[in-house]
Amino acid sequence: MFLRNSWYVAAWDRELGRTPLARTILSEPVVLYRTAGGAPVALEDRCCHRSLPLSMGRIEGDELRCGYHGLKFDASGACVEIPGQPSIPPQARVRSYPVLERYRWIWIWMGDPARADPDLVPSWWWADHPEWAFTRPDMIHVKCNYQLVSDNVLDVTHLAYVHAGSIGTAAIAEFPAATEREDRLVRLKRWIVDRPAPPMYQAAGGFSGNVDRGQIVEHVPPCFSVNFAICQDTGSGAPQGVKRGRRIDLMALSAPTPETGRTTHYFFGFVRNFKLGDAETETMFEEGMVRVFNEDVAVLEAQQRMLETKPGAPKIDIRVDAAPLAARRMLAAMIAAENSPAAATAA
Repeated sequence: MFLRNSWYVAAWDRELGRTPLARTILSEPVVLYRTAGGAPVALEDRCCHRSLPLSMGRIEGDELRCGYHGLKFDASGACVEIPGQPSIPPQARVRSYPVLERYRWIWIWMGDPARADPDLVPSWWWADHPEWAFTRPDMIHVKCNYQLVSDNVLDVTHLAYVHAGSIGTAAIAEFPAATEREDRLVRLKRWIVDRPAPPMYQAAGGFSGNVDRGQIVEHVPPCFSVNFAICQDTGSGAPQGVKRGRRIDLMALSAPTPETGRTTHYFFGFVRNFKLGDAETETMFEEGMVRVFNEDVAVLEAQQRMLETKPGAPKIDIRVDAAPLAARRMLAAMIAAENSPAAATAA
């Protein structure tokens, strides 16, 4: 099941133009496009006449014409023209979805339109800030359930094994992580103190000696995570919040949108506050972080295949699962509340 009264990332801003874009979100077919003025539109990708996907049609002005019999729909989903028929039945309409554009993403609300509050979009202001560089905004189609992606982001211990050659070191497992829970937020914190920097951080920050490295993940249900990666000269006060000496900050923004129960549109990007405008650094992070994400994808898809092969096999939980389990429980409670009789009565 999915949480429907939530924003999800539907597309990158660059994906949306004057050609219909088909995308399945929460197992629902959606078509997205821009009006002549550039405003994003999202409609049910199904003509209400004979069910041809509207994404196979064409955009005319601010409206979308079906490619089968020519019915034309406006941005609200209402049919405004039926060729050869002056009268339009009132039921000739398709569902429209609230959409907004923020942080270079197109956000879509899949639930009750009356509850589509723009303030519920996560505040990822770094993506628009001149003192931060937004590196490699992209999307990967992953053959796994979206909650496996969130589990992976909230489990930083795997960096020591899955990403040993890039952002992980064996020292990660030596230092315990703390899990904090707030209203609609799960936070994981770990500091790796007085240990060598991973290869990518050595190259990016010029660290030759030991460092203090922070791993802080903030997760907002249903599927939004920010992974704060901090690297600073050891002994300079980073774990206590002191910013001094040589330091780099890197954040991974993760928004895995469910396509179906077993496939995911994994939207991501990286923001950093060092070496802005440096082409060599930009290339290094583009190549290095995409490598990291592809390493994760290989693990996630293998997990999904095994879960489908042996769906009833028992699994154990260990200490590093505290944050992923907290996030799953929080989301399950939100979905249960959304589908409760009380919620249905209120609607």
